Amino acid sequence: MGIDLPVVWAVIIAFGLMMYVIMDGFDLGIGILFPFVRDREDRDTMVNTVAPVWDGNETWLVLGGAALMAAFPLAYATILSALYLPLVLMLLGLIWRGVAFEFRFKADEHHKPFWDRAFSVGSYVATFFQGVSLGAFLNGFPMENGSFAGGALDWLTPFSLFTGLGLVVAYALLGSTWLIIKTEGALHDRMVALARPITLALIAVIGIVSLWTPLAHPAIAERWFSFPNIILFSPVPVLVLVCGWAILRSLRSDGAHAAPFLLALCLLFLGYSGLGISLWPYIIPPAITIREAAAPPQSMGFALVGALFIIPFILGYTAWSYYVFRGKVKAGEGYH
Repeated sequence: MGIDLPVVWAVIIAFGLMMYVIMDGFDLGIGILFPFVRDREDRDTMVNTVAPVWDGNETWLVLGGAALMAAFPLAYATILSALYLPLVLMLLGLIWRGVAFEFRFKADEHHKPFWDRAFSVGSYVATFFQGVSLGAFLNGFPMENGSFAGGALDWLTPFSLFTGLGLVVAYALLGSTWLIIKTEGALHDRMVALARPITLALIAVIGIVSLWTPLAHPAIAERWFSFPNIILFSPVPVLVLVCGWAILRSLRSDGAHAAPFLLALCLLFLGYSGLGISLWPYIIPPAITIREAAAPPQSMGFALVGALFIIPFILGYTAWSYYVFRGKVKAGEGYH
């Protein structure tokens, strides 16, 4: 029996997108938290915790997009056609944030507040429109004769706007728990205090999305609540509650450092797995599966050789960079 190439590529793309959410999520979260930290030195310390690694984190977004184009060209064309505006706005947010990231270190005292605001605004815009795109993807795309048949603003719905706000909350939790690991003193304590309400807000967001999605999509409701699926999938919501409780408990500990971040990653992974359960095997919801959207086997096999060669290198240099820049970041240290 040969390799099931569509499934392999679906796993690669899902892995790449999950790595992006984890790794770019917490540095976008730092920009999201800027309005809650007024001290200039504390803001510099926050940015210095990701300065050596932030641009490498976005490698996973590029990998996910390139893999989608190579393995599922129909899905790539449909998603870009349907989500053109939110994806362009997301990219503009990432570009503006990247410019602000570099310029805020080089600006004089008069212009630093402007670049701080630019860094924060870029983080909010990029995160919000990532979440909007996710919500629009969950809602599905109308197709006709193998092409997107909807309008330019079909993505603009109450559900997609809510998922945009929800992702802002999720990245804020990743950012705050990352800073709990990397900072000390008053800034560390401030992040612990912020992480508590953010955790509660994220649990509420997950709960609302988990109810809204099956109510709006009967096929997803059937997937979750039919027997025996309701038994098989019940650990997901239970573990979400357990993870949320464990994060709050770890934040009450005087020695809170790595545990809140690791538990936040588990919480996001559970949300991601719930998304996968809801959509599988559709790559263009609600009707086109990964096999129907797949490229020819020869193309997928050829591209797979390159992917299996490059992914270990990405994982290797990412792990090495985080190892080299491990430990706490003190005020006045870091990127210049």
